[in-house]
Amino acid sequence: MKYNIRGENVEVTGAIKEYVEKKISKLERYFDTPPTSDVNVNLSVYNEEQEIEVTIPMPNLLLRAEEKHTDLYAAIDLVVDKLERQIRKYKTKINRRIRQKGAPKHVFAEMEDETLDYDEEDGLEIVRTKRFDLKPMDSEEAILQMDMLGHNFFVFTNAESGDTNVVYRRNDGKYALIEPN
Repeated sequence: MKYNIRGENVEVTGAIKEYVEKKISKLERYFDTPPTSDVNVNLSVYNEEQEIEVTIPMPNLLLRAEEKHTDLYAAIDLVVDKLERQIRKYKTKINRRIRQKGAPKHVFAEMEDETLDYDEEDGLEIVRTKRFDLKPMDSEEAILQMDMLGHNFFVFTNAESGDTNVVYRRNDGKYALIEPN
């Protein structure tokens, strides 16, 4: 993996860079062949809070996690834990699909089941289904609708393009729009 470590309001020292690379490189054990992806790491400091964002784009998979903590090294440890959970969850899902189709190839390295703390039945069960008509509107109206409903996201038909779009509230309190390609 190639590391791209960037700091915002913080100087990325050799010790920090070495610690980040050491921790994230432990994720390679989950793969048959080590990924050749770029690892994008953004470190930032705002007031007393340290934040780390890690993005690892790979074919058919995007690993991304962020964590905030008062201690930068603790934040790094926590974000690596999140990435490990994502990989385990994805590994379980993919290997289950492969077994169902009878294909012998495994995407991830074989590991003992005890390392998988992800229960297939947890988190994947759909507990409620909602159906509704998508009213054509612009993104500003969709944001107003979302705020009136008290939701964090809102699905709507874009009046200009006719495509299904999603507006959502980001962690920083601003809004974002998801459009299909």
